[in-house]
Amino acid sequence: MYQIIVFGPLLAALIAGLFGRQLGDKGAQTVTCGALILSAVLSWIVFFQIAFGHTVDHVTIMTWVNSGDLTFNWGFQIDTLTAVMLVVVNTISCLVHIYSIGYMAHDPDKPRFMAYLSFFTFAMLMLVTADNFIQMFFGWEGVGLASYLLIGFWYKKPSACAAAIKAFLVNRVGDFGFALGIFAIFMVTGSVDFDVVFAAIPGLQGQTIHFLWMDLDLITTICILLFIGAMGKSAQLGLHTWLPDAMEGPTPVSALIHAATMVTAGVFMVARCSPIFEYSPDALAFVAFIGASTAIFAATIGTTQNDIRRVIAYSTCSQLGYMFFALGVSAYGAAIFHLFTHAFFKALLFLGSGSVIHAMSDEQDMRKMGGLRKKIPATFILMLIGTLALTGFPFLAGFYSKDMIIESAFASDSSMAGYAFAMGIFAALLTSFYSWRLIFMTFFGESRAKKSVQNHVHESGKWMIMPLYVLAAGAIATGFIFKDYFVGHHYEDFWGSALFLKDVSQNVMEAAHHVPGWVVAAPFVVMVTGFLIAVYAYILRPDIPARFAGTFTHLYALFYNKWYVDEIYDFLFVNPAKKLGTFLWKKGDENIIDRYGPDGAAMAVMVLARKFKALQSGYVYHYAFAMLMGVAAFVTWFVGGAS
Repeated sequence: MYQIIVFGPLLAALIAGLFGRQLGDKGAQTVTCGALILSAVLSWIVFFQIAFGHTVDHVTIMTWVNSGDLTFNWGFQIDTLTAVMLVVVNTISCLVHIYSIGYMAHDPDKPRFMAYLSFFTFAMLMLVTADNFIQMFFGWEGVGLASYLLIGFWYKKPSACAAAIKAFLVNRVGDFGFALGIFAIFMVTGSVDFDVVFAAIPGLQGQTIHFLWMDLDLITTICILLFIGAMGKSAQLGLHTWLPDAMEGPTPVSALIHAATMVTAGVFMVARCSPIFEYSPDALAFVAFIGASTAIFAATIGTTQNDIRRVIAYSTCSQLGYMFFALGVSAYGAAIFHLFTHAFFKALLFLGSGSVIHAMSDEQDMRKMGGLRKKIPATFILMLIGTLALTGFPFLAGFYSKDMIIESAFASDSSMAGYAFAMGIFAALLTSFYSWRLIFMTFFGESRAKKSVQNHVHESGKWMIMPLYVLAAGAIATGFIFKDYFVGHHYEDFWGSALFLKDVSQNVMEAAHHVPGWVVAAPFVVMVTGFLIAVYAYILRPDIPARFAGTFTHLYALFYNKWYVDEIYDFLFVNPAKKLGTFLWKKGDENIIDRYGPDGAAMAVMVLARKFKALQSGYVYHYAFAMLMGVAAFVTWFVGGAS
């Protein structure tokens, strides 16, 4: 069954990619969607068998590498954490595949697109089922390759190509840190298998590694290197710049990358490595700091963006920050719970925004929308459900998971817990504000679209709407149904050995259930406050946003221009690299290497050829004279040499 779940999407990708022309559009869609539906159904079966059966399965496919001391298999480790990820990845990917049938109906390259989606899914499945670091890294890099192909799918658009390259390069920075972390793990433990490495970590506590002039704590160094990889893949502050530009890909790609798969790989990796991180309080504090900073950083940017998909993209970045600071305060179950619930309501919002864009003839600027709730009521209701879940409305999915993260931060004794709690509360306020801003600008008020666009506004077809209903059900029910297992009284039995769980007296999720009442109420209060501010600014007084932007010009420009991080990177890294490259090209390559190398040799041959050309006069006596001089020279050399 596990082989079908993992290799089914790969087989579908190969069939659709290699035989797409023979199969046709419908054939490729049938093969890929059928494989994903089967994988999704089997994933739910595995989830209930493993998570609620309190078991762990190990499956060996084959011996992969056996070279000296380095030996590892290609195998699956199926525990509760893996089972949760299988459900998330395959369910969302299945719905995205179905949605793509309608969304990509007019695209001429449907088989290629469906093949890329299925390959992406396979790479993610390889990552989450791995039982060793090398297999995880294989899936990690496969996801990076697939995201490059999907973001740049419309390769005739220069902006899409640039975005794909940017995502690929920024992720390589993080991947280099991840690779160094794996090298360090093998160096000190002699293995890359999770079970062996995790068992060896307690014995390494207190050891140091000498680097340059410093003695660094060994476990902390390993954790920081691993986390750098997670920062790149999960778009944390500093390595986040690729995420908004990934909107250049088709909307189904945005949902797949931003909701449930690629961006959650870093969260999964840190949770999987919780038996390592727990032995480094400094590394956990660093994770919490970066996560909390990302949550507030991305939320501020989301308040000023006008592209409907970019608002949701920065929302994803902010919610990933919540997951990471939950990991940083050792609330691993809360982080994965938010990953689980977030997948449903964020995929709902992304695919819902795709329905809006489809209805608006590919218009994405919210300033050119308005009044759509009457023309596309189904999309409006579904996006409203996703927004309520995202902002933490009581009894919806986000309410249980996000509140648990905030309460865990308050209950934690981590050095960064107070900072994480404060940033989490403030980010919740901004999340509510920009989420309702999106709803009001898109669906309320008078239409600001062109007449030609207004006349063609229509509800999306069944292939696009059906997946939204499934996601809406998940956004409503997953929090309430699974809260007791992920973060409630049954969390120890549910997670088992999949996560590092301290005993009840020390576990932060247990302490989170006993925080003061004002802590429990705070997320709801700021959620309502953000909603009221949005109502006042975009319904009652629509002139307020422009006045605010005019009054606080610099602050608005800072948020609108994404804190100028891209410009800073251009100044510090991109432009100097271009200047250095140009210098080496012109001065080094052309003036030295080419001049005295291949170009110089070619020029010397040409000069000699011209000189020898002059000897070719066409007169016989010239050739006879040259031959005579040659014979004389030879005889002189022979006689002189003999004597």
